[in-house]
Amino acid sequence: MMEIICNNELYTYNVYHIAKAFFPAEEVRQQVDRESGMVVCVTLPDGQKIMLPEQEMRSRLRAFGDGEVRKLCKYTVDCWLYDRFKEYTGQVLSWGILTGVRPTKIAMQKVEEGMGAEEFVSWFRKDSLVSERKARLAYEIALREKDILSPLDYRDGYSLYVGIPFCPSVCSYCSFSSGSIVEWKDWVESYLDALCKEIRFVGEKSETKKLNTIYIGGGTPTTLTAEQLERLLTCIDETFSRRDLLEYTVEAGRPDSITEEKLRVLRAHGITRISINPQTMQQKTLDLIGRKHTVGDICRVYEMARILGFDNINMDLIAGLPGERIADMEDTLRQIREMSPDSLTVHSLAIKRAAKMGREKSETGYIKDLAELTEHPEEMAKELSAMIEAAHETAEKMRLLPYYLYRQKNIAGNFENVGYAKVDKAGIYNILIMEEKQSIVAAGAGASTKIVLDKPMIVPGSKNGRKTTLMRVENVKDIRAYISRIDEMIERKGEWLWH
Repeated sequence: MMEIICNNELYTYNVYHIAKAFFPAEEVRQQVDRESGMVVCVTLPDGQKIMLPEQEMRSRLRAFGDGEVRKLCKYTVDCWLYDRFKEYTGQVLSWGILTGVRPTKIAMQKVEEGMGAEEFVSWFRKDSLVSERKARLAYEIALREKDILSPLDYRDGYSLYVGIPFCPSVCSYCSFSSGSIVEWKDWVESYLDALCKEIRFVGEKSETKKLNTIYIGGGTPTTLTAEQLERLLTCIDETFSRRDLLEYTVEAGRPDSITEEKLRVLRAHGITRISINPQTMQQKTLDLIGRKHTVGDICRVYEMARILGFDNINMDLIAGLPGERIADMEDTLRQIREMSPDSLTVHSLAIKRAAKMGREKSETGYIKDLAELTEHPEEMAKELSAMIEAAHETAEKMRLLPYYLYRQKNIAGNFENVGYAKVDKAGIYNILIMEEKQSIVAAGAGASTKIVLDKPMIVPGSKNGRKTTLMRVENVKDIRAYISRIDEMIERKGEWLWH
């Protein structure tokens, strides 16, 4: 167990996540004590204490000269803590002091400012203590993202996200607000009633805007019946023009939810991109994590989609699933390479508190495997690094290029998630959700609308007058509440949409 005391709430978020990156298996307790005399005081797992006195903090700040005080204070604490943890553990983090989920957003900003590759790598390594390899990867992806997004109209264009919060079963690592279709089958029609009402409202409010991408996710959209899919897609077709549409994705996802009839419905409505997500090609792992399909089902559904004419298929994998080692990952990658999807997204396992896996105790078996690794972070990092490197090498052999990257909180080994794609098959929506350059209007339970503002505005309710260029409008997560409060969700959107 570790205890961290800060003299200001300003530091608690970053300090916590840097601590968890270095000590993933440790419980971290935090408190704020303004009278402690220390900016930060950390009690390490062995009882040792490391402290940053206020006098030393002031000395470090003077070395920076001018700048925004809050940012400099946080940056000073982050760098100090990183150095102390590095000395204590002998470890370095590939992403340095970065705690945010969008490192390529930093790279994109520098690319747009005209910074060259070598200058960026040098700056990123010095500023954020990022490894050279990750710095080069971020820059490479930023260049590719910039090229892919070049046809989009940021000011008058937008994307549409439609959320289907149902799955065949809930995977043990999942923290999304989705429920088993078996439990919710009697609510699906009412949910579609509310969802279509919200979709039509968005269409009416956005008549003068250009719809560039549509993404139907969840959950697992293909848990809907073929008739329900037909109803939803017809509603979208009747509501929006395709004049400016560049991409239309449906997250088909789970093979046990996909049928030939459903795929034919998707084809009939002109879906241009689908995902069929195995997560792993190891049957023992699929059984452990709560997936109700076989490896054979994955191959069968993938072949069916190809026969029906889908020419842009993505597949997702997760590195670090419980019980798996590098040999398992290599076998999964071998099978994926034989199928030859058009894009491949490789995730590092992130266990969130809301996920079943994050709540279960060690007697479940698969949690024991994960706990054994996290008790030895060097071993975990080495194993995950080998898996991620194997995925990168396989993607190269498949002629898939890295085109987007993001990180998650509590991600195993402090690694990242990377999307690889053929030159003309990259997922535009995936980049937009990370780079936040274009408004994304989201419909459905738990859906989060992101409105990119023309100019900065003060965040509503902000005590310190903090400004933002991105306004978020959240829908309620609970499915019953979404249905009963749909008029409220619509009214809330109307207050901000395109104002």
